[in-house]
Amino acid sequence: MIWAHVHRVLVVNLGVAVTNLPLLAALQVTHQPWRHPVFFGLLLLMLPGPSLAAAFAYLGATTGEEQAPVRLFARAYRQLFRRAVLVSAPFVLLVIAAVVDVVTLRASALGTAVVPMAVVVALVAAAAWPVALTHVAGGGDIGRRLFLLAPYAVLRHGLPALMNLVLGIVVLLLVNQAPLLGLAVLPGCVLFVVWRNCRVMVVLSDRGAASDPVVREGRRDVTDGFRSGVEPAT
Repeated sequence: MIWAHVHRVLVVNLGVAVTNLPLLAALQVTHQPWRHPVFFGLLLLMLPGPSLAAAFAYLGATTGEEQAPVRLFARAYRQLFRRAVLVSAPFVLLVIAAVVDVVTLRASALGTAVVPMAVVVALVAAAAWPVALTHVAGGGDIGRRLFLLAPYAVLRHGLPALMNLVLGIVVLLLVNQAPLLGLAVLPGCVLFVVWRNCRVMVVLSDRGAASDPVVREGRRDVTDGFRSGVEPAT
């Protein structure tokens, strides 16, 4: 069981690194990405979300297996790419807009009132992002309800949400200091914890849908689809 978990972690590390390779390469070329907002904004919209959704789907589909094949990650990435981008876009754009407001208004008179609110919005959006991706990776529907459920889950269950944020910040700092070593060791371990936290938050915040046999069957069909190669219904 321990070696099976190590294998899953290594697959997630490899999958996240490969699927985000353009972003990692661009960050190596320039150390001031804020000078190229359009280019890096597009990369942030297109790459991290699908890779995280694929990692969460892979972890959910391979729990308890001794050998979790790499193709499950690739299949989940392909099947969830479009949905993950659609789900990620509002949260990523909200974080970017809030950060821009903080940087722009921090020294102005208006900043005293706006900056604290912008910081809160950025933190809630950043914490709600993996919750929404966990919902999608588990076969959940995309709709207005999801964009209300994810922030609600963060506000309702602040401790695991805060833990996810702290772990994310620590990983980013460590990967920035030692990219190769950090990517080889950290993402899979941290994403496993984040996925477990987000899954609990989603279930507790959406207990009615989680107990609905129709919804539960649909989520199981999506998980089985990663194994068989069948495209899930969108």
